[in-house]
Amino acid sequence: MNFVKRAGTSLGARKSKTAALLAIFLVICTLLLGGFLLQAAAARQEADAQRTIGVDVTVRKDGLTPALADRIGASGTVHRYNAQIRVRAGAQEFTPLTSKAPEPGTGAAGEKATGELAVNGVRDSGMLLPFSYGSTKLTAGRGITPEDAGRDVGVIEQRLADRNRLKVGDTLRVRSADGKQTTPVTVVGIYQDPAQDPTVWVAPHELPGNALYVPVGTAQRLAAGTAPVSEAVFKIGSPDQAEQLHADTEKLLGRSGLDFRVNDKAYKDQVLPIRRVGAFAGLLVWVIALAGALILGLIVMLQIRERRSELGVLLSMGEKKWKLIGQHAVEVAAVALPAVALAALAGALGGQSAGDAFLGGQDDRPVSAARAQDPEIAPPTVRVEAADVGKVAGIALGISLVSTVIPGIGILRLHPRSILSDTE
Repeated sequence: MNFVKRAGTSLGARKSKTAALLAIFLVICTLLLGGFLLQAAAARQEADAQRTIGVDVTVRKDGLTPALADRIGASGTVHRYNAQIRVRAGAQEFTPLTSKAPEPGTGAAGEKATGELAVNGVRDSGMLLPFSYGSTKLTAGRGITPEDAGRDVGVIEQRLADRNRLKVGDTLRVRSADGKQTTPVTVVGIYQDPAQDPTVWVAPHELPGNALYVPVGTAQRLAAGTAPVSEAVFKIGSPDQAEQLHADTEKLLGRSGLDFRVNDKAYKDQVLPIRRVGAFAGLLVWVIALAGALILGLIVMLQIRERRSELGVLLSMGEKKWKLIGQHAVEVAAVALPAVALAALAGALGGQSAGDAFLGGQDDRPVSAARAQDPEIAPPTVRVEAADVGKVAGIALGISLVSTVIPGIGILRLHPRSILSDTE
């Protein structure tokens, strides 16, 4: 009889033991698939976190220009960046805010001559800490984006908008600090700064309501003379990439006077725990594979001892020893494949809840004031893919082979006469 057909007959005749073997394989395959799904979900969540949270690198240096900041931002390690210029400007045909406290008797004329507005030229206002962390919120419109380069647009504070009855779409006429140039700025957004007005008199440009955000090019035109970049912030994927960015920045700007600061606190707080879960899932896969091979090997070894008389009869009938080993391998593999299918079904039904349990609770610890507004990582997405099922099937078949071939070495030493004489 063909050893494959004989394997099917044997499985049908030993239904209880076949069911027990199927149950063991189902547990092994389910745990293996769970490990792969957790690994994949952790990798996706880590990649998403690197894009949304990443690591902020702040660069300051005398002589840093927007063009140099653009060259650093073109580095392959940089996902997003922002260059900021701070200038003073005056108001034309609208009224800036003034301090409610009594004004001192000296110094007022000089303050007004240099501009009542604090103009911040930015490339991407979403990267500014008050906006990215949510303490400063847009109440209407949008912020400044890289696509606004070359446009004269601005984002103004709610108090300035209320005083002048301004809304999104209106135009402000902003005068340069030296008074020689006036630029029409279209309002594209209105924001609310939680900072309260000082209780003592301050110059108008120091009031939070007089802060205006415009593209870098607009700020340069409003500046009286050259306006250097006060700082540039670059978002990279991980702390490992900071060294490469530092080398690129030094090569471009020089080492002297360079202030290069890496802020990876949010990354460490939220990304590293995800990486540890992924590493745990990888270790889990190896442990389960080794333990599964060991357990099934012991089971097959016991089955071979129980079936010595059957083996002796087959050998005496001229059956080749490798076919006896092949029969056991086919029996175990025939049980492994349905177990893989059932494990895939279990993964599709319960994989997401398991992923939420392992990866969804990264921010459940008490929130401190320092990290109260850290960006949030997207919830984990667990999905059963053909590649993961294929890996489980491959490992399951590998376990089947190992667990039958190694114990089957004993079959090669068997002799029909000795087997049958021992069983009598």
